[in-house]
Amino acid sequence: MHLVNTDDFETVKGKYIDVIENTPDIEKYARWIYGKHPTDESLKAYIDRGEMYVLTDGEEIAGMAAVALCQGDDYLNISWEKDLPNDEVATVHLLAVCPDHRGKALGIKILEEAMGIAVRNGKKALRLDALKSNLPAQKMYEKAGFTYRGEQRLYAENTGMTDFLYYEKKLAEI
Repeated sequence: MHLVNTDDFETVKGKYIDVIENTPDIEKYARWIYGKHPTDESLKAYIDRGEMYVLTDGEEIAGMAAVALCQGDDYLNISWEKDLPNDEVATVHLLAVCPDHRGKALGIKILEEAMGIAVRNGKKALRLDALKSNLPAQKMYEKAGFTYRGEQRLYAENTGMTDFLYYEKKLAEI
């Protein structure tokens, strides 16, 4: 995976819009609506912090994800294997595989790359969440070795009050 820079914003934005417009049942699974989630502001913030990555297949962007080198407050109420300080955890957000590159297990490849980024940055765990309705994501996380750790109901701009499931992959002895 390659780190995105500020010059790549429009390209990355276009790829997320392509994913949203060309993913069957996105309203059932991810419920992404560009401008609500993700937004220009959220993508720019990930890029500015050096947390937005793209996976390429040849010369083309095949997928993308943000790998934050900490966890947000919404992760604090989950029963993790071990209660780690925020700076010992990385989190994955906005994982997406571009429509023309599906069926190649690239979602798992993105997760493996995210694990490598987290390990290189000294993190002990990689965490992420999915909507309870997003069964394909849940299956992929479990196939990649993530363990389900809990559920909570939160408000999101694109979903309203929704149940989120949380997963964790241990990267070091914790």
